[in-house]
Amino acid sequence: MNKIIHTAPLVFFGFLVAFLFFSLGNKNDQLESVLIDQNFPNFSLTTLEDANRIIGKEDIIDLPALVNVWATWCITCKVEHPFLMNLKENSVINIYGLNYKDSRDKALITLEQDGNPFIYSIFDKTGSLAMDLGVYGAPETFLIGADGLIKVRHVGALTPVVWEKKFSMFLK
Repeated sequence: MNKIIHTAPLVFFGFLVAFLFFSLGNKNDQLESVLIDQNFPNFSLTTLEDANRIIGKEDIIDLPALVNVWATWCITCKVEHPFLMNLKENSVINIYGLNYKDSRDKALITLEQDGNPFIYSIFDKTGSLAMDLGVYGAPETFLIGADGLIKVRHVGALTPVVWEKKFSMFLK
């Protein structure tokens, strides 16, 4: 009986380690989104470029299109910026920005210095639209299909590899 009491914790620990090991092997690095195949949320916000211009989801036109969540405080956004500029320069897809919890002045300066890949940026100072989209942070990118429904949500930097794997199939 004494032997069972001493080995039970070791056996339990072994099962726990095995369970965790196999669980990590099935890791999905992307957050699930309940918005896939749903309409883009309604909103009423200003553009980053013009504090007097109020826009809504009906102003996201020429679908399919990307909505890229970005901010000046986001280091990874700076990493993905050249790829977004490449998509714009090659007229691959229209890109709309969602400037998330940021300073309007800093954001405008950043776009002026680094280039602006966006048709326009939605200025979401409080994060209300980002919250409706389920955004955890920047960058995140959403693909809105030709039918107006969200087809893809990607968390993290948009790169050529990610583009080919997750986005390009919707443009063919």
